[in-house]
Amino acid sequence: MATTAQPDGAHLVPRLKRAEGQLRGVQRMVEEGAAPEEILAQLAAVKAAVDRVGLQLLTQSLRTCVEDDDGSCAEQFEDAMATFLRYTTLAR
Repeated sequence: MATTAQPDGAHLVPRLKRAEGQLRGVQRMVEEGAAPEEILAQLAAVKAAVDRVGLQLLTQSLRTCVEDDDGSCAEQFEDAMATFLRYTTLAR
């Protein structure tokens, strides 16, 4: 799936807003005393949505590095991979 470059991560804002709406739904479920299984399923959906935003940020960073091809891509790649590893560790 190709994405077009948009300023300041504008393409990620709709995903974040969707996750925000899902989280508000989870809050409502807790307030209304929904079954724990239902709440946990929705929390997993929120987490997955936020994880996708993080992965897209890293992907875009690497894509920009490769497209720019100014010779500093190796260092940028290492930085991105270190960030990815920290991110995935926290996501578990």
